[in-house]
Amino acid sequence: MSAARAHDDLTALTVPTTPDTPAEERTGPLKRDLVAGLEKGLAVIEAFDQERPRLTISEVAGRTGLTRAAARRYLLTLTHLGFVSQDRKMFALTPKVLRLGQSYMHSARLPRIIEPELHKLAYAMKEASSAGVLDGNDVICISATSAGRVVSPTLQPGTRVPAHCTGNGRVLLAAQPQAEVDAFIARQELTALTPHTITHPERLRIEIARARAQGYALIDQELEQGLRTVAVPLKNYKGDTVAAMAISVHASRMSMEQMVEHCLPPLLQAQAHLRMLL
Repeated sequence: MSAARAHDDLTALTVPTTPDTPAEERTGPLKRDLVAGLEKGLAVIEAFDQERPRLTISEVAGRTGLTRAAARRYLLTLTHLGFVSQDRKMFALTPKVLRLGQSYMHSARLPRIIEPELHKLAYAMKEASSAGVLDGNDVICISATSAGRVVSPTLQPGTRVPAHCTGNGRVLLAAQPQAEVDAFIARQELTALTPHTITHPERLRIEIARARAQGYALIDQELEQGLRTVAVPLKNYKGDTVAAMAISVHASRMSMEQMVEHCLPPLLQAQAHLRMLL
């Protein structure tokens, strides 16, 4: 096979094309190379959440955009495979779904590299530490340790929290281009989770800009009453932000000024060390 032919074949696998799309503007895979059934099946799994752990066929259809008949087939297939259970008209996820997350946690390089630094931070500071990545409007915790202190139920691997009112979320948003930040803010409802939650779009924009300028984010009880957090971005050797890392404390134990004085320096030290490994 010629080099030119090999290049053309590689382009066809990775770049969608339409008759009017210039080659230099094509990005992503061809639609014919995607498995629509897998995409829809995963969408059905994602339809279940903390607010709606049990759903009917019609509710799944409404949440996924599928027809009722299609939603029924996907639910029955997932039930057959053991990922979903059925109780009359209601469906719910089974513990087998955890295998999907465990596959990432056991195989991904990022959590394995970050975890030792989190343990060092947690046991040196005697406070909880966590790391997360951005996923849509939320931050997913990929690693965490509490050093024996129960600070928040959200500080454990696999938990998902809103990005706009969390330390890890703020620094991850600060790493995005401004156009993406504006788009993110525009699609948020900015519900007040506590009396301290920032709910005004312009103020949120200012806080994200502040995190970008100073290189860290401070959160004072915006996600949970009594929970304070300081977070920094984690960059790889190329300077790309790949995750975020935070120390979280109970408000009764440390003021915001004390967090900057006592928690930020070891966070920055861990950040510098991880940059050589990521």
